[in-house]
Amino acid sequence: MKSIEELRGKEWLARGGLRPTRQRLTLATLLVGDGNNRHVTAEGLYAEARQADAAVSLATVYNTMRAFCQAGLMQEINVDATRSFFDTRMDEHPHFFWEETSLVTDAPVEDLVISRLPAAPEGTELTRVDVVLRVRRVA
Repeated sequence: MKSIEELRGKEWLARGGLRPTRQRLTLATLLVGDGNNRHVTAEGLYAEARQADAAVSLATVYNTMRAFCQAGLMQEINVDATRSFFDTRMDEHPHFFWEETSLVTDAPVEDLVISRLPAAPEGTELTRVDVVLRVRRVA
């Protein structure tokens, strides 16, 4: 019998139209099995998978997370040129990037007001606006 966590993972993959391969199901279960949204790095998810004795490579984790993004199941958040986080919450919302801990958390969407955006260049359309607020604790 499958656990509720694995069933959540399988349903999540089905919403994205993805076949539940062993690796996809393992990673989906880690990502959404508890029913909560998550912000993870590929390296962090890889470490979780290894801790759960899952036989996946770091390259497989990266490729699978990109497939999850393409399927509309998660979104990538670029915090700088060398670091990306993946978010399972799909509505438009801003993020805090905590400089001391290198973690990403959701910021209150109701507090964000964007009054005007520049027009997209000719022949293009604006597809998304990412807002990452960098924060650090003060003494």
